[in-house]
Amino acid sequence: MRSDTNRCWRLATRPVGLIKDSDFTFGEEPIPEPKDGEILVRTLYLSVDPTQRIWLDRDSYIPAVRIGDVMRAGGIGTVVRSNSPAFAPGDLVQGLLGWQDYAVLATGEDPLLPATKLPPGLAPELALSVFGVTGLTAYFGLLDIGRVKQGETVVVSGAAGATGMMVGQIARIKGCRAIGIAGGPEKCAWLTGELGFDAAIDYRSEDVEARLGELCPSGIDVYFDNVGGAILDAALAHLAMRGRVVLCGSIGDYNASEAPAGPRNYLSLLMKRGRMEGFIVTDYFGRLGEALSELGGWVSSGKLKNRVDIQEGLEKAPATLNRLFTSANVGKQLLKVADR
Repeated sequence: MRSDTNRCWRLATRPVGLIKDSDFTFGEEPIPEPKDGEILVRTLYLSVDPTQRIWLDRDSYIPAVRIGDVMRAGGIGTVVRSNSPAFAPGDLVQGLLGWQDYAVLATGEDPLLPATKLPPGLAPELALSVFGVTGLTAYFGLLDIGRVKQGETVVVSGAAGATGMMVGQIARIKGCRAIGIAGGPEKCAWLTGELGFDAAIDYRSEDVEARLGELCPSGIDVYFDNVGGAILDAALAHLAMRGRVVLCGSIGDYNASEAPAGPRNYLSLLMKRGRMEGFIVTDYFGRLGEALSELGGWVSSGKLKNRVDIQEGLEKAPATLNRLFTSANVGKQLLKVADR
């Protein structure tokens, strides 16, 4: 990588299905100049998240990436130039860096992801996983939306992914049964082995609805949905009385060319007096201190384990995002762009 240019991926066309390199332009540009109150950051790691696929298609909780813009992504980098008294060269910072070697960040308030310093000693891999958006999503989704209580049965789909692996472990910490749904025997063995899930269902080789009936004879108290589709239907069919469904994502539909079908078993919510609620973790940024304190304690005590899947090279950005939709990753997906 040349140190005097900025490689970046810019959106060229709206993707159809899995993204392709040709949906973007990848080239070298002059390194941007920070203005007053801004900082220039050299990208080290990029967070790779399913929601980034949504950003390429349509407005959601934030506007879609515009044609011609650098692909949006959170990440961690090193300050190389600062026009803000709050930051100095060498500081490790987190913010919306995008798919590029260098990014200019404003240091004021940003409604999505403010530029913030990393606490001393915190590894970027932890900052972007347990203490990042995915860990916070698991924490607030399960505890605030799911309102989980000791002794309940919690089922989570996408259980071997960045958020799902945290949901199951937090459920266990809170005294619940944790059942994960994942693809493949290796992922399922990892869930029940290293992470301590009570059971795991391999959606590729097992009848999910039948297995839920076997494993949850009294019903599912909290279903944490990361995938939507047929697995959501299967969970609704086994909802416990006053069960809660936490809508976090629908990764199975993000690449679909047609609108997804609605759930078949939604009447279970009526019959079981259940509740299904969606949320976006940015709604909880005012309560970060609460979550980070508790998550940090669990990590320090060994109760909460982490796993990251790191791909290397900015040129691999599109392929790395696609790993999330082909079940290629285990744990939190990251892209390493440069060494410190």
